[in-house]
Amino acid sequence: MSFSKSMLALAVMAVSFSSYAAKQADLMIVDGTVLTMNKQNKIIEQGTVVVKENKIVAVGGPELAKEYQANKVLDVDGDIVMPGLINTHTHGSMTVFRSLADDVPDRLHRYIFPLENKMVSREMVRVGANLANIEMVKGGVTTYVDMYYFEDEVAKTVDKMGNRAVLGESVINFPVADAQTPEEGIQYAVNFIKEYKNHPRITPAFAPHAPYTNTTENLQKIAKLSIELDVPVMIHLAETDREQEEIAKRTGGKSPVQYMADIGALNNKVIAAHAIMVDEKDIDLLKKYDVGVAHNISANTKSAKGVAPVVAMLEKGVRVGLGTDGPMSSNTLTTMNELNLVGKIHKLENKDRAAMPPLTVVELATMGSAKVLHMEDKLGSLEPGKLADIIVVDTKSPNMVPMYSPYAALVYGANGSNVRHTIVDGTVLMQDRKLLTVDENAIIKEAQAFSDQVRKTVIESGEIVK
Repeated sequence: MSFSKSMLALAVMAVSFSSYAAKQADLMIVDGTVLTMNKQNKIIEQGTVVVKENKIVAVGGPELAKEYQANKVLDVDGDIVMPGLINTHTHGSMTVFRSLADDVPDRLHRYIFPLENKMVSREMVRVGANLANIEMVKGGVTTYVDMYYFEDEVAKTVDKMGNRAVLGESVINFPVADAQTPEEGIQYAVNFIKEYKNHPRITPAFAPHAPYTNTTENLQKIAKLSIELDVPVMIHLAETDREQEEIAKRTGGKSPVQYMADIGALNNKVIAAHAIMVDEKDIDLLKKYDVGVAHNISANTKSAKGVAPVVAMLEKGVRVGLGTDGPMSSNTLTTMNELNLVGKIHKLENKDRAAMPPLTVVELATMGSAKVLHMEDKLGSLEPGKLADIIVVDTKSPNMVPMYSPYAALVYGANGSNVRHTIVDGTVLMQDRKLLTVDENAIIKEAQAFSDQVRKTVIESGEIVK
């Protein structure tokens, strides 16, 4: 063999070996400002995130991109790459009621319960959940915690969209659309849990509405079943004056948190929404029983209920994450829109400009929220072995330029419409603001058509207080 032929053969072998040596992946995100949200809160400039099937397999610098071949590559040109946001508390299907009676006093009892009595149905839940899913995916929420009725209908919409959710079937003392008694509600929840227990992206759960709207016996029953079935329990806790008063009457003066602990209904399955009206003893109990707290700043301030003492909770090591509450309460479903208020209101509440710095706020929206769900081993950070729930946030929009600190840019500058790509379980659900798994226009049109029913039944009839 001549020298030139030998060199050619070696070159071919080298190329073949190089191709063979490249590891195969399904998705690769390159040239990003990667916020890992790991224990060191490492930021990687010109970073690379590699995904195979539904998991992250590697996170690193630009050199990592040379080690892998991927079926799909997203070059994000310096944009922020971060863990998907986790909304720890909402009632997604209520999107179809958004902007109704926003300023009615005692709104839950005077307006929302009567409204739901007239309007909640399987159709309403399906239409509202579809609308909620597209709003959350477009706003960077990859996992959400939902409590409502007909949660099996919500599950079907999540299954189709491709996002991730913890879905809790509501249990409440009075007759509702899917259960005439709380006992029926509990059985509905058990059936739902058994149906979806092994779903890869859906975690079924119990959702007793609140301590004052459930009996002690039913709260104890749900606590026992949640342990037996190994599922979460979501509940509104320490949220309202009425709740405080009702529980004090029931117990001779105890707080809702103390009451839940004393009856054996407080444990590490519980996701407590709000926890506004808590004192130091209550916070100690939340920590003792390893309860997750969903902090809903927009809803709590809009309803003038108060500000949860999150700074004190974090100092004591309580699991705290961010939620939006329902779209009638905060008028939004993406926690990206919560960041600004969380960062600012806690400074005002504590009269301390240094309170709740941007890094802490972003942690609450990602790893903090994963901890609330006791899913920090799977979600909340970009690390090898974790589920590939990732978002990319545009840094070229006017409200994001210039970007000296990505955390400050996210907290004080960003909004949900800055999310460019959304990936859940390794699948791209939205690319360049276009949804890939559902027909956004069809869902919006269906929601608009349903709103005509709401308008005729609720507004034009004048049967419900405005």
